Amino acid sequence: MFRGVNQINLDAKGRMAVPSRYRDRLVDCCGGQLVATIDTEERCLLLYPLPEWEEIQEKIESLPSFNPAARRIQRLLIGHATDLDLDGSSRVLLPAPLREYAELDKKVVLLGQGQKFEIWSEERWLATRDSYLALAEEGTALPDELLNLSL
Repeated sequence: MFRGVNQINLDAKGRMAVPSRYRDRLVDCCGGQLVATIDTEERCLLLYPLPEWEEIQEKIESLPSFNPAARRIQRLLIGHATDLDLDGSSRVLLPAPLREYAELDKKVVLLGQGQKFEIWSEERWLATRDSYLALAEEGTALPDELLNLSL
């Protein structure tokens, strides 16, 4: 289970150090093999342990290829999926096309999302977070599934 907000600096080559609290778990669950792809709703990246990604890819591949929306998702998610490995210093190299899509520069945010991570530019994440909080302050309706949830 991956959770938490982590501010990280990319180095000049586009490498991101994985925070120490996740390293052992990533080595145990996937041998440090990860898959990064784009998020189709936001300008961020999705980072999965390989076994988690393989389950998702199987589901995406099973979508009907004659459905234009399904085909769009297949092309975007699978087409941008890139295998990554933790190096000896527990870093991953984020390829330039993925960094460009998510507008990643030096400061990034690694956001734990349970079975995966999201990687955001720090500036974009802060703006998105603030817009989510503003919606909550405005009283934007929650989905019915959340109305019975107690925190």
